[in-house]
Amino acid sequence: MATYAVGDVQGCLAPLKCLLDRVNFDPSQDQLWLVGDLVNRGPQSLETLRFLYAMRDSVISVLGNHDLHLLAIANHTARLKKKDTLREVLNAPDCADLLFWLRQLPLMHHDAERNISMVHAGIAPQWSIAEALARAAEVHKVLRDDSLYQTYLDGMYGDQPNMWHDGLTGIERLRLITNYFTRMRFCSPDGQLELKAKEGIDSAPKGFAPWFSHPQRVSRHDTVLFGHWAALEGRCPAPNTIALDTGCVWGGQMSLYNIDSQHFERCSCAPAQ
Repeated sequence: MATYAVGDVQGCLAPLKCLLDRVNFDPSQDQLWLVGDLVNRGPQSLETLRFLYAMRDSVISVLGNHDLHLLAIANHTARLKKKDTLREVLNAPDCADLLFWLRQLPLMHHDAERNISMVHAGIAPQWSIAEALARAAEVHKVLRDDSLYQTYLDGMYGDQPNMWHDGLTGIERLRLITNYFTRMRFCSPDGQLELKAKEGIDSAPKGFAPWFSHPQRVSRHDTVLFGHWAALEGRCPAPNTIALDTGCVWGGQMSLYNIDSQHFERCSCAPAQ
């Protein structure tokens, strides 16, 4: 049995299949972890969801910002953007089943035996792994609650508040938790978010740095797999942090990481048109 983690798929199914074929992935024995952003911007969002749903018993995934965006559009909280490639999903006869499955996914996965955590964007520097899991569970509970789900989606978008404190309540608390896990790149040492800058490490605005680079980050001794930041090109200088988004949807590669052997496979084959 092997366990693999893959970077942001974003509807690029052909490179994902390329990588799984290369390692002889067997869903009856192996496990596939995904760092979120399963859909959008690539050409096969619907086919990607169907492919993963069909082998869902072998899949562990967290939610990314594009996955949440799809849920928001489906629930009339957000509109399709010009570059979105989600219409096929929304019009599919199995849309309800696929989105219900997506809704059940968490913001964070933790493997206690390996001491490895997986998130889409990052973990707030002031949170321990246990604290991060607790915060992620707050959002996970709301996503699965039919009486709270729509209210969460209605209030999910926004950049404020931009720094954690335990007194936060309601939708502001949930929004900030979501932004840490699905949108964060740069922040201050005490966790103040800067959500505008999207380029590489050297583009950090004054007073901010990559979330993983702060010397006193509480989770610095724990291994964290993350995606979201294609500009890193899979290079992360901080110990115990593994960047898996290598920009496949932007013309780069897709990365597959064997969690136990720590071996990378990368596929640059063009996604299907």
